[in-house]
Amino acid sequence: MNEDKAIWPPVDPIQAGLKGCCPRCGEGRLFSGFLTVGKRCYNCGLDYSYADAGDGPAVFVILIIGFIVVGLALWLEVTFGPPLWVHFLLWVPLALVLCLSALRLIKGVLLTLQYRNKAAEGRLDQPR
Repeated sequence: MNEDKAIWPPVDPIQAGLKGCCPRCGEGRLFSGFLTVGKRCYNCGLDYSYADAGDGPAVFVILIIGFIVVGLALWLEVTFGPPLWVHFLLWVPLALVLCLSALRLIKGVLLTLQYRNKAAEGRLDQPR
């Protein structure tokens, strides 16, 4: 991952991640499917084998969307006191839509930040 900066100018990792673009050139596609990371960038040839977000995106989505949906459900219950079926009708579809859309965005941002910061697995120092 030591490329020439003259050929590949810096790309904003947040903007590239939200768009789902390549972290090096900012133009190629990062994803080949909805959440599947491609093999390489078709524009600059960057190999995406480094890309492993793990469980990070799912954790952020659970915490952020869970806070929003539970807060809104609690507000609705305290304010209006609707029957249980109204809660299911409102909050299950909202949670699904928000989670699926946020998961792709957060995964893209985490992968581009991983590239920008040259994050890799931890390695133990070898004795000399």
